[in-house]
Amino acid sequence: MYPVDLHTHTIASTHAYSTIHDYITVAKQKGIKLFAMTDHGPSMPDAPHMWHFINLVVLPRIIDGIGILRGIEANICNEQGEIDCDERMLQQLDLIMAGFHEPVLQPRDIVTNTDTLIATMRSGKVHIISHPGNPKYPIDIDVIVEAAKEYDVALEINDSSFYRSRIGSSENCKKIIEAVGKIGGMISLGSDSHISYTLADYSHCLPVIEATNFPQDRILNVTPRRVLDFLQRKTGKVISEFIDF
Repeated sequence: MYPVDLHTHTIASTHAYSTIHDYITVAKQKGIKLFAMTDHGPSMPDAPHMWHFINLVVLPRIIDGIGILRGIEANICNEQGEIDCDERMLQQLDLIMAGFHEPVLQPRDIVTNTDTLIATMRSGKVHIISHPGNPKYPIDIDVIVEAAKEYDVALEINDSSFYRSRIGSSENCKKIIEAVGKIGGMISLGSDSHISYTLADYSHCLPVIEATNFPQDRILNVTPRRVLDFLQRKTGKVISEFIDF
């Protein structure tokens, strides 16, 4: 149903286990048209060096008919909402995702977490907030959804949060889906795949989306073109290789 995955990790993040070639093989098998490589930002203990992100320019945009977005899952580094993605990296990357990760920024109270996420979105550097349903980082969901709509930032519904990582996220994810449906804005689906076999696997979050009758026109992953238009609106950049996607 959704031919795009906007959250994947390769062996460049050493707690993941697949190469780009592995992902291409699985994408062809599953009919996935576009995916984003979003390895962890350099502040994470086992993340790739900043040169990894700067040098993604050597990666072809399209391999065997599969489009690849050059991305990052950056870390929110402080209460000012700063991320570990500098200007040189920003210039080379197509997609900037950012989220809370305990090795970089420990959880705070609900007010501080909410204010920090708003500051991150207000910066204009981030396109998607990763796994905002994490119960270790409580947020005021309605306030965050209002801010995401104002700053045109998508909120991720992370499939792995339902069964493997950040256990206890499912109820918060449901509330986020309901709030975006009511208030407006966009959601992004991410497998948060750390191995190629789970590319674009949304089997755990889709039942929640379907149960809430969430409008399809507010989901980025419905078509590659919707994602590319969203990123063009955010960055002003046209990726010429994807003109016909």
